[in-house]
Amino acid sequence: MINYNALKAVVLFIVLFITSLTLTSCNDDENNNGAEMTITGVYLEDADSDVPDRLVEFARLGQLIRVEGKGFTGLKKVYINGYSCYFNPVMVSDKSFVVSVNKNIPTTEAEEAIRNTIRLVKDAGEYTHNFTIRSAAPAITRISNTMPKMGEPIIVFGSGLLEVTKVVFPGNVVVTSGITQSKDGTYFMVNVPEGVSDNGGSIFIECANGGAYSPAYFNCKKGVILDFDGKGQQGSWGSSASMVAPEDLESAVIGEGNVSQGTYCVLPAAKQLPVAGGKNRCAEVWTAGNGVDDWSETALGIPHTLPIDSVGFQFDIYVPAATPWNESGFLKVCLINGLNGGEWASSDNKQCYNYVPWVSGGSAVPYSSSGWVTVTIPFSKFYVFAANANVSSMTFADVVALRDAASYKNFGFYFENSDFTLNKLTGNSADETKSFISKETSVRVYVDNWRIVRLGVPTYSDFPTVAE
Repeated sequence: MINYNALKAVVLFIVLFITSLTLTSCNDDENNNGAEMTITGVYLEDADSDVPDRLVEFARLGQLIRVEGKGFTGLKKVYINGYSCYFNPVMVSDKSFVVSVNKNIPTTEAEEAIRNTIRLVKDAGEYTHNFTIRSAAPAITRISNTMPKMGEPIIVFGSGLLEVTKVVFPGNVVVTSGITQSKDGTYFMVNVPEGVSDNGGSIFIECANGGAYSPAYFNCKKGVILDFDGKGQQGSWGSSASMVAPEDLESAVIGEGNVSQGTYCVLPAAKQLPVAGGKNRCAEVWTAGNGVDDWSETALGIPHTLPIDSVGFQFDIYVPAATPWNESGFLKVCLINGLNGGEWASSDNKQCYNYVPWVSGGSAVPYSSSGWVTVTIPFSKFYVFAANANVSSMTFADVVALRDAASYKNFGFYFENSDFTLNKLTGNSADETKSFISKETSVRVYVDNWRIVRLGVPTYSDFPTVAE
Protein backbone atom coordinates (compact mmCIF):
# COMPACT_ATOMS: atom_id res chain seq x y z
CA MET A 1 0.00 0.00 0.00
CA ILE A 2 1.32 3.45 -0.94
CA ASN A 3 2.02 5.79 1.98
CA TYR A 4 0.76 9.03 0.43
CA ASN A 5 1.92 11.25 3.30
CA ALA A 6 5.45 9.90 2.96
CA LEU A 7 5.26 10.38 -0.81
CA LYS A 8 4.15 14.00 -0.37
CA ALA A 9 7.07 14.63 1.97
CA VAL A 10 9.51 13.20 -0.57
CA VAL A 11 7.97 15.33 -3.35
CA LEU A 12 8.28 18.45 -1.20
CA PHE A 13 11.94 17.70 -0.41
CA ILE A 14 12.72 17.16 -4.09
CA VAL A 15 10.98 20.44 -5.01
CA LEU A 16 13.03 22.35 -2.44
CA PHE A 17 16.26 20.59 -3.38
CA ILE A 18 15.88 21.17 -7.13
CA THR A 19 14.80 24.77 -6.50
CA SER A 20 17.94 25.31 -4.42
CA LEU A 21 20.22 23.72 -7.05
CA THR A 22 18.60 25.65 -9.87
CA LEU A 23 18.73 28.99 -8.17
CA THR A 24 22.30 28.62 -6.99
CA SER A 25 23.37 28.24 -10.63
CA CYS A 26 22.59 31.88 -11.34
CA ASN A 27 25.38 34.09 -12.65
CA ASP A 28 27.76 36.04 -10.43
CA ASP A 29 25.96 39.34 -10.99
CA GLU A 30 22.75 37.89 -9.58
CA ASN A 31 24.59 36.35 -6.60
CA ASN A 32 26.28 39.59 -5.62
CA ASN A 33 26.09 40.20 -1.87
CA GLY A 34 25.41 43.85 -2.58
CA ALA A 35 22.32 43.30 -4.74
CA GLU A 36 19.10 44.84 -3.52
CA MET A 37 16.60 42.39 -2.01
CA THR A 38 13.01 42.01 -3.20
CA ILE A 39 10.29 39.53 -2.23
CA THR A 40 7.92 38.58 -5.05
CA GLY A 41 6.02 35.72 -3.38
CA VAL A 42 5.67 33.66 -0.20
CA TYR A 43 4.85 29.95 -0.43
CA LEU A 44 3.49 27.67 2.29
CA GLU A 45 5.44 24.41 2.49
CA ASP A 46 3.06 21.67 3.67
CA ALA A 47 3.81 18.04 2.87
CA ASP A 48 0.33 16.99 4.06
CA SER A 49 -1.49 19.30 1.65
CA ASP A 50 -2.71 18.55 -1.87
CA VAL A 51 -0.63 21.59 -2.83
CA PRO A 52 2.65 21.17 -0.91
CA ASP A 53 4.18 24.41 -2.30
CA ARG A 54 1.34 26.96 -2.31
CA LEU A 55 1.50 30.72 -2.98
CA VAL A 56 -0.15 32.36 0.05
CA GLU A 57 -1.08 35.79 1.38
CA PHE A 58 -0.60 34.85 5.05
CA ALA A 59 1.04 32.23 7.25
CA ARG A 60 0.38 30.92 10.74
CA LEU A 61 2.73 30.47 13.67
CA GLY A 62 4.61 27.19 13.45
CA GLN A 63 4.38 26.90 9.67
CA LEU A 64 7.23 26.61 7.17
CA ILE A 65 7.37 29.13 4.33
CA ARG A 66 9.50 29.56 1.22
CA VAL A 67 10.30 33.15 0.29
CA GLU A 68 10.86 33.89 -3.40
CA GLY A 69 12.42 37.00 -4.94
CA LYS A 70 16.00 38.09 -5.57
CA GLY A 71 19.10 39.46 -3.89
CA PHE A 72 19.11 37.00 -0.97
CA THR A 73 22.76 36.03 -1.26
CA GLY A 74 24.53 36.94 1.98
CA LEU A 75 21.31 36.93 4.02
CA LYS A 76 22.14 37.20 7.74
CA LYS A 77 18.82 37.71 9.57
CA VAL A 78 15.11 37.18 8.99
CA TYR A 79 12.73 39.04 11.30
CA ILE A 80 9.01 38.26 11.24
CA ASN A 81 6.94 40.80 13.17
CA GLY A 82 10.26 41.87 14.69
CA TYR A 83 11.13 38.37 15.92
CA SER A 84 14.33 36.70 14.68
CA CYS A 85 13.45 33.41 12.93
CA TYR A 86 15.58 30.42 12.03
CA PHE A 87 16.57 29.61 8.47
CA ASN A 88 19.18 27.27 7.05
CA PRO A 89 21.90 29.28 5.24
CA VAL A 90 22.69 26.23 3.11
CA MET A 91 19.21 26.41 1.60
CA VAL A 92 19.52 30.12 0.70
CA SER A 93 19.97 30.97 -2.95
CA ASP A 94 19.87 34.39 -4.53
CA LYS A 95 16.20 33.89 -5.44
CA SER A 96 14.76 31.68 -2.69
CA PHE A 97 15.08 30.55 0.92
CA VAL A 98 13.01 28.62 3.48
CA VAL A 99 12.25 29.95 6.98
CA SER A 100 10.22 28.68 9.92
CA VAL A 101 7.53 30.98 11.34
CA ASN A 102 8.45 30.69 15.00
CA LYS A 103 5.58 29.88 17.40
CA ASN A 104 6.73 32.68 19.72
CA ILE A 105 6.27 35.44 17.16
CA PRO A 106 3.92 38.17 18.43
CA THR A 107 0.86 38.69 16.25
CA THR A 108 -1.89 41.09 17.32
CA GLU A 109 0.28 42.23 20.22
CA ALA A 110 3.18 43.21 17.93
CA GLU A 111 3.92 46.90 17.54
CA GLU A 112 1.89 48.35 14.70
CA ALA A 113 4.98 49.45 12.78
CA ILE A 114 6.35 45.90 12.53
CA ARG A 115 3.14 43.88 12.64
CA ASN A 116 2.59 41.72 9.54
CA THR A 117 6.07 42.25 8.13
CA ILE A 118 9.04 40.16 7.04
CA ARG A 119 12.34 42.05 7.38
CA LEU A 120 15.49 40.72 5.72
CA VAL A 121 18.95 41.86 6.80
CA LYS A 122 22.40 41.41 5.19
CA ASP A 123 25.62 43.39 5.25
CA ALA A 124 24.66 45.45 2.19
CA GLY A 125 21.33 46.57 3.65
CA GLU A 126 17.82 45.42 4.55
CA TYR A 127 14.40 45.04 3.04
CA THR A 128 10.89 44.91 4.57
CA HIS A 129 7.95 43.13 2.96
CA ASN A 130 4.34 43.41 4.15
CA PHE A 131 2.92 39.95 4.83
CA THR A 132 0.12 38.84 7.17
CA ILE A 133 1.06 36.64 10.12
CA ARG A 134 -1.66 34.86 12.08
CA SER A 135 -1.66 32.85 15.27
CA ALA A 136 -2.91 29.27 15.31
CA ALA A 137 -6.32 28.83 13.71
CA PRO A 138 -9.16 30.09 15.92
CA ALA A 139 -11.55 27.59 17.47
CA ILE A 140 -14.98 27.85 19.12
CA THR A 141 -15.46 25.38 21.96
CA ARG A 142 -18.83 26.37 23.43
CA ILE A 143 -21.55 29.02 23.53
CA SER A 144 -23.05 30.25 26.80
CA ASN A 145 -26.65 29.87 25.62
CA THR A 146 -27.47 28.12 22.35
CA MET A 147 -31.19 28.94 22.33
CA PRO A 148 -31.51 32.54 23.57
CA LYS A 149 -34.19 35.06 22.78
CA MET A 150 -33.40 37.45 19.94
CA GLY A 151 -31.65 40.55 21.27
CA GLU A 152 -30.11 38.72 24.21
CA PRO A 153 -26.33 38.40 24.64
CA ILE A 154 -24.34 35.25 24.14
CA ILE A 155 -20.73 34.56 25.07
CA VAL A 156 -18.74 32.51 22.59
CA PHE A 157 -15.75 30.73 24.14
CA GLY A 158 -12.71 29.28 22.43
CA SER A 159 -9.12 30.07 21.49
CA GLY A 160 -7.51 32.50 19.05
CA LEU A 161 -10.67 34.65 18.97
CA LEU A 162 -8.73 37.87 18.52
CA GLU A 163 -10.16 40.99 16.87
CA VAL A 164 -13.46 39.36 15.84
CA THR A 165 -14.91 41.52 13.07
CA LYS A 166 -17.78 39.40 11.76
CA VAL A 167 -20.27 36.94 13.25
CA VAL A 168 -22.60 35.02 10.91
CA PHE A 169 -25.63 33.35 12.53
CA PRO A 170 -27.73 30.52 11.02
CA GLY A 171 -29.82 31.93 8.21
CA ASN A 172 -26.82 34.01 7.03
CA VAL A 173 -27.60 36.84 9.46
CA VAL A 174 -24.42 38.92 9.72
CA VAL A 175 -23.28 41.06 12.67
CA THR A 176 -20.23 43.31 12.32
CA SER A 177 -20.68 45.74 15.22
CA GLY A 178 -21.29 45.60 18.95
CA ILE A 179 -18.84 42.73 19.42
CA THR A 180 -17.10 42.83 22.82
CA GLN A 181 -14.09 40.59 23.28
CA SER A 182 -11.35 39.55 25.64
CA LYS A 183 -7.75 40.61 25.07
CA ASP A 184 -6.48 37.03 25.25
CA GLY A 185 -8.84 35.71 22.57
CA THR A 186 -10.65 33.24 24.86
CA TYR A 187 -14.14 34.68 24.35
CA PHE A 188 -16.28 37.37 22.79
CA MET A 189 -19.82 38.59 23.47
CA VAL A 190 -22.47 39.65 20.95
CA ASN A 191 -26.22 40.20 20.97
CA VAL A 192 -28.30 37.77 18.94
CA PRO A 193 -29.87 39.59 15.96
CA GLU A 194 -33.39 39.21 14.62
CA GLY A 195 -33.99 36.73 11.82
CA VAL A 196 -31.81 33.84 12.99
CA SER A 197 -33.06 30.60 11.42
CA ASP A 198 -35.06 28.27 13.68
CA ASN A 199 -33.50 25.38 11.78
CA GLY A 200 -30.30 26.23 13.62
CA GLY A 201 -26.75 25.32 12.78
CA SER A 202 -23.28 26.75 13.32
CA ILE A 203 -22.14 30.27 14.07
CA PHE A 204 -19.27 31.38 11.81
CA ILE A 205 -16.78 34.07 12.79
CA GLU A 206 -13.98 35.99 11.12
CA CYS A 207 -11.14 37.40 13.20
CA ALA A 208 -7.48 38.36 13.00
CA ASN A 209 -6.53 34.67 12.98
CA GLY A 210 -8.95 33.64 10.25
CA GLY A 211 -12.34 31.94 10.32
CA ALA A 212 -13.98 29.35 12.55
CA TYR A 213 -17.29 27.54 12.98
CA SER A 214 -19.04 26.64 16.21
CA PRO A 215 -20.59 23.22 16.71
CA ALA A 216 -23.82 22.99 14.72
CA TYR A 217 -26.12 23.38 17.72
CA PHE A 218 -27.19 27.02 17.75
CA ASN A 219 -30.96 27.72 17.81
CA CYS A 220 -31.88 24.14 16.84
CA LYS A 221 -35.57 24.39 17.70
CA LYS A 222 -36.55 21.40 15.58
CA GLY A 223 -34.76 19.11 18.03
CA VAL A 224 -36.73 20.26 21.09
CA ILE A 225 -38.31 17.26 22.87
CA LEU A 226 -39.80 19.18 25.83
CA ASP A 227 -40.01 22.90 26.58
CA PHE A 228 -42.97 22.89 29.02
CA ASP A 229 -44.73 25.36 26.71
CA GLY A 230 -46.32 23.01 24.20
CA LYS A 231 -43.35 21.48 22.38
CA GLY A 232 -43.18 17.87 23.45
CA GLN A 233 -45.39 16.39 26.15
CA GLN A 234 -44.65 16.05 29.84
CA GLY A 235 -45.41 12.75 31.53
CA SER A 236 -46.92 12.46 35.01
CA TRP A 237 -48.34 9.42 36.71
CA GLY A 238 -50.11 9.69 40.00
CA SER A 239 -49.44 11.05 43.43
CA SER A 240 -45.81 10.12 43.94
CA ALA A 241 -44.17 12.67 46.19
CA SER A 242 -41.14 12.73 43.94
CA MET A 243 -43.02 13.51 40.70
CA VAL A 244 -42.92 17.07 39.35
CA ALA A 245 -46.36 17.41 37.83
CA PRO A 246 -47.52 20.10 35.38
CA GLU A 247 -49.08 22.04 38.25
CA ASP A 248 -45.66 22.21 39.94
CA LEU A 249 -44.08 24.09 37.03
CA GLU A 250 -43.28 27.79 37.33
CA SER A 251 -43.36 30.75 34.93
CA ALA A 252 -42.19 33.92 36.72
CA VAL A 253 -39.56 35.79 34.69
CA ILE A 254 -36.15 34.96 36.18
CA GLY A 255 -32.53 35.40 35.17
CA GLU A 256 -30.40 38.29 33.95
CA GLY A 257 -29.14 38.75 30.40
CA ASN A 258 -30.66 35.46 29.25
CA VAL A 259 -34.06 35.29 30.93
CA SER A 260 -36.61 32.50 31.25
CA GLN A 261 -38.77 31.56 28.28
CA GLY A 262 -42.30 30.95 29.48
CA THR A 263 -42.89 27.91 31.68
CA TYR A 264 -40.00 25.91 33.13
CA CYS A 265 -39.29 23.18 35.65
CA VAL A 266 -37.48 23.48 38.97
CA LEU A 267 -35.80 20.55 40.70
CA PRO A 268 -36.59 19.95 43.50
CA ALA A 269 -40.06 21.49 43.32
CA ALA A 270 -41.21 23.77 46.14
CA LYS A 271 -43.30 20.95 47.64
CA GLN A 272 -40.17 18.76 47.96
CA LEU A 273 -37.97 21.16 49.97
CA PRO A 274 -35.87 20.80 51.97
CA VAL A 275 -34.27 17.59 50.72
CA ALA A 276 -32.61 15.41 53.35
CA GLY A 277 -29.10 14.10 52.90
CA GLY A 278 -28.98 10.59 51.48
CA LYS A 279 -32.42 10.96 49.91
CA ASN A 280 -32.66 9.33 46.46
CA ARG A 281 -35.03 10.07 43.60
CA CYS A 282 -36.31 13.00 45.61
CA ALA A 283 -37.56 14.84 42.49
CA GLU A 284 -38.21 13.67 38.95
CA VAL A 285 -39.62 15.01 35.68
CA TRP A 286 -40.22 13.10 32.43
CA THR A 287 -41.41 13.24 28.86
CA ALA A 288 -44.61 11.32 28.07
CA GLY A 289 -42.73 8.36 26.60
CA ASN A 290 -44.45 5.41 24.92
CA GLY A 291 -46.46 6.32 21.86
CA VAL A 292 -45.68 10.04 22.24
CA ASP A 293 -41.91 10.64 22.15
CA ASP A 294 -40.66 10.77 18.57
CA TRP A 295 -36.92 10.57 17.96
CA SER A 296 -37.20 9.82 14.24
CA GLU A 297 -35.05 11.59 11.68
CA THR A 298 -38.14 13.40 10.42
CA ALA A 299 -39.09 14.67 13.88
CA LEU A 300 -35.66 15.77 15.06
CA GLY A 301 -34.00 16.58 11.73
CA ILE A 302 -30.95 14.58 12.78
CA PRO A 303 -29.73 11.60 10.69
CA HIS A 304 -29.46 8.40 12.70
CA THR A 305 -26.26 7.62 10.81
CA LEU A 306 -24.27 10.38 12.54
CA PRO A 307 -21.48 9.20 14.88
CA ILE A 308 -22.67 8.97 18.47
CA ASP A 309 -20.22 11.66 19.62
CA SER A 310 -21.63 14.02 16.97
CA VAL A 311 -25.09 14.12 18.57
CA GLY A 312 -25.94 15.21 22.07
CA PHE A 313 -28.56 16.34 24.55
CA GLN A 314 -28.83 19.99 25.57
CA PHE A 315 -30.87 21.77 28.20
CA ASP A 316 -30.86 25.24 29.69
CA ILE A 317 -30.18 25.72 33.38
CA TYR A 318 -30.39 28.57 35.89
CA VAL A 319 -29.18 28.54 39.50
CA PRO A 320 -29.62 31.90 41.28
CA ALA A 321 -26.54 33.40 42.90
CA ALA A 322 -28.56 33.96 46.07
CA THR A 323 -28.91 30.18 46.53
CA PRO A 324 -25.88 28.58 44.87
CA TRP A 325 -25.63 24.84 44.30
CA ASN A 326 -22.89 23.40 46.47
CA GLU A 327 -21.74 20.30 48.34
CA SER A 328 -24.77 18.10 47.69
CA GLY A 329 -27.10 16.81 44.99
CA PHE A 330 -26.83 16.05 41.28
CA LEU A 331 -29.06 15.71 38.23
CA LYS A 332 -29.37 12.20 36.82
CA VAL A 333 -30.21 12.55 33.11
CA CYS A 334 -32.02 9.36 32.09
CA LEU A 335 -32.34 8.00 28.55
CA ILE A 336 -35.23 5.77 29.60
CA ASN A 337 -37.55 5.35 32.57
CA GLY A 338 -36.48 2.24 34.45
CA LEU A 339 -33.43 3.30 36.41
CA ASN A 340 -33.34 2.90 40.15
CA GLY A 341 -32.69 5.94 42.28
CA GLY A 342 -29.67 6.10 44.53
CA GLU A 343 -26.85 4.42 42.68
CA TRP A 344 -24.46 6.42 40.52
CA ALA A 345 -24.87 3.92 37.69
CA SER A 346 -25.29 0.24 38.52
CA SER A 347 -24.14 -2.57 36.26
CA ASP A 348 -27.72 -3.02 35.07
CA ASN A 349 -28.73 0.62 34.89
CA LYS A 350 -26.19 2.72 32.99
CA GLN A 351 -28.59 4.51 30.67
CA CYS A 352 -27.87 7.82 32.37
CA TYR A 353 -25.41 10.65 32.89
CA ASN A 354 -24.94 12.50 36.18
CA TYR A 355 -24.49 16.27 36.01
CA VAL A 356 -22.57 17.78 38.96
CA PRO A 357 -21.45 21.34 38.13
CA TRP A 358 -20.40 22.22 41.68
CA VAL A 359 -17.39 19.87 41.62
CA SER A 360 -14.43 21.62 40.01
CA GLY A 361 -10.77 20.65 40.20
CA GLY A 362 -11.65 17.84 42.58
CA SER A 363 -13.28 20.13 45.15
CA ALA A 364 -16.71 21.48 45.94
CA VAL A 365 -17.10 24.98 44.44
CA PRO A 366 -20.43 26.85 44.66
CA TYR A 367 -22.17 26.95 41.29
CA SER A 368 -24.59 29.64 40.11
CA SER A 369 -25.42 31.57 36.95
CA SER A 370 -26.56 35.14 36.40
CA GLY A 371 -28.83 34.03 33.57
CA TRP A 372 -29.85 30.87 31.77
CA VAL A 373 -26.96 28.89 30.29
CA THR A 374 -26.81 25.78 28.11
CA VAL A 375 -25.50 22.38 29.20
CA THR A 376 -24.32 19.99 26.48
CA ILE A 377 -23.94 16.23 27.02
CA PRO A 378 -22.73 14.14 24.04
CA PHE A 379 -24.56 10.82 23.90
CA SER A 380 -21.17 9.13 23.89
CA LYS A 381 -20.80 10.32 27.51
CA PHE A 382 -23.86 8.45 28.76
CA TYR A 383 -22.44 5.60 30.81
CA VAL A 384 -24.03 2.79 28.83
CA PHE A 385 -22.15 3.94 25.73
CA ALA A 386 -18.99 5.32 27.34
CA ALA A 387 -18.32 1.89 28.89
CA ASN A 388 -18.69 0.14 25.53
CA ALA A 389 -15.41 -0.76 23.85
CA ASN A 390 -17.04 -0.15 20.46
CA VAL A 391 -18.33 3.34 21.24
CA SER A 392 -16.13 4.90 18.53
CA SER A 393 -18.03 2.98 15.85
CA MET A 394 -21.51 3.65 17.25
CA THR A 395 -24.05 6.03 15.75
CA PHE A 396 -27.10 7.96 16.91
CA ALA A 397 -29.10 4.95 15.68
CA ASP A 398 -27.74 3.00 18.68
CA VAL A 399 -29.20 5.60 21.04
CA VAL A 400 -32.59 5.44 19.35
CA ALA A 401 -32.48 1.62 19.32
CA LEU A 402 -31.82 1.53 23.06
CA ARG A 403 -34.86 3.71 23.69
CA ASP A 404 -37.04 1.75 21.25
CA ALA A 405 -36.23 -1.47 23.11
CA ALA A 406 -37.15 -0.05 26.52
CA SER A 407 -40.41 -0.93 28.25
CA TYR A 408 -40.84 2.72 29.29
CA LYS A 409 -39.52 5.19 26.73
CA ASN A 410 -39.76 8.31 28.88
CA PHE A 411 -36.71 10.60 28.88
CA GLY A 412 -36.17 12.55 32.09
CA PHE A 413 -34.31 13.86 35.10
CA TYR A 414 -33.94 12.76 38.71
CA PHE A 415 -32.64 15.05 41.41
CA GLU A 416 -30.53 12.74 43.56
CA ASN A 417 -29.01 13.65 46.93
CA SER A 418 -26.79 10.64 47.63
CA ASP A 419 -23.09 10.26 48.44
CA PHE A 420 -20.49 9.69 45.72
CA THR A 421 -16.72 9.62 45.26
CA LEU A 422 -14.58 11.77 42.97
CA ASN A 423 -13.56 8.85 40.75
CA LYS A 424 -17.15 8.68 39.53
CA LEU A 425 -16.54 12.02 37.82
CA THR A 426 -12.91 11.65 36.80
CA GLY A 427 -12.74 7.94 36.00
CA ASN A 428 -9.44 7.86 37.88
CA SER A 429 -9.29 5.03 40.43
CA ALA A 430 -6.86 7.10 42.54
CA ASP A 431 -9.75 9.49 43.29
CA GLU A 432 -11.78 6.74 44.94
CA THR A 433 -10.81 7.98 48.41
CA LYS A 434 -12.24 11.48 47.86
CA SER A 435 -15.87 11.42 49.04
CA PHE A 436 -18.67 13.94 48.75
CA ILE A 437 -21.10 13.23 51.57
CA SER A 438 -24.65 14.40 50.96
CA LYS A 439 -26.41 16.80 53.30
CA GLU A 440 -29.73 18.56 53.58
CA THR A 441 -30.23 21.07 50.78
CA SER A 442 -32.80 23.59 49.62
CA VAL A 443 -31.14 24.34 46.29
CA ARG A 444 -33.42 25.20 43.37
CA VAL A 445 -32.16 24.09 39.94
CA TYR A 446 -34.24 25.50 37.09
CA VAL A 447 -34.27 23.59 33.76
CA ASP A 448 -35.91 24.19 30.38
CA ASN A 449 -35.73 23.55 26.62
CA TRP A 450 -34.68 19.89 26.44
CA ARG A 451 -33.37 19.23 22.95
CA ILE A 452 -31.38 16.86 20.75
CA VAL A 453 -28.69 18.61 18.70
CA ARG A 454 -25.84 18.01 16.31
CA LEU A 455 -22.38 18.54 17.78
CA GLY A 456 -20.30 18.31 14.60
CA VAL A 457 -18.22 21.32 13.56
CA PRO A 458 -18.13 22.19 9.84
CA THR A 459 -14.66 22.10 8.33
CA TYR A 460 -13.05 25.46 7.70
CA SER A 461 -10.08 25.73 5.38
CA ASP A 462 -7.69 28.63 4.95
CA PHE A 463 -7.66 27.65 1.27
CA PRO A 464 -11.21 26.54 0.34
CA THR A 465 -10.39 26.34 -3.37
CA VAL A 466 -7.72 23.71 -4.00
CA ALA A 467 -5.40 24.79 -6.78
CA GLU A 468 -3.31 22.10 -8.38
